[in-house]
Amino acid sequence: MSGWHEQLGVFDLETTGVDTETARIVTAHVGVINELGITVSRQDWVIDPMVEIPDAAAAVHGYTTDRVRIEGMEAALGVAEIVAALRVLFDRGVPVVAYNAPYDFTVLNREAKRHGVAPLDKPSPIVDPLVIDKAVDRYRRGKRTLELTAQFYGVDLGDDAHDAGFDAIAAGRVAQALANKYAADLAMTALELHDKQVEWFREQEENYAAFRRNKLGDLNFVASGTWPERF
Repeated sequence: MSGWHEQLGVFDLETTGVDTETARIVTAHVGVINELGITVSRQDWVIDPMVEIPDAAAAVHGYTTDRVRIEGMEAALGVAEIVAALRVLFDRGVPVVAYNAPYDFTVLNREAKRHGVAPLDKPSPIVDPLVIDKAVDRYRRGKRTLELTAQFYGVDLGDDAHDAGFDAIAAGRVAQALANKYAADLAMTALELHDKQVEWFREQEENYAAFRRNKLGDLNFVASGTWPERF
């Protein structure tokens, strides 16, 4: 293999909820995988978000309020370390994989601002296997969760799906599987791929909005998302 997928940063968060404006980070992973999908470096965090962790969220990632009170680090310090770890990768020009990147990078942006940490400034290059998969295999039916997409591309999630580390590494391996299967479509630099995903995401959002309006009768629905962060 050669190209943007030869060495990849991988990033994932587990949080208190799905709303990017209010979600707090509970666990995080920033790592690097080589061309074989093997982890060569990793950092992991458990953070006390200083708010109650809803039972539904705890059921997903396994961290209850009581557990993070014991095991978790102070939120501002943890957020600062996550931002710093990602900044190192971006400064080195290493592409960072995040599945459904607007969620993770928006939560991190809001958490950084919440805790007085200088947020990442236009982070790039980012690789989002969800956006890429929808672009190169547009008409495949069914949901495209990380678990199902990993299964489709023959990537083993291991026994700890929804553990930030396992999810991050699996997303990186899905990105590499996509790069191999669609080599001609994805033959570009990491920066070119980043810009292409901005276009693809915009098109995907507009198509979804049209579906909502035309097929479901939701006449007021409009596309509002941006990639790789929401503003």
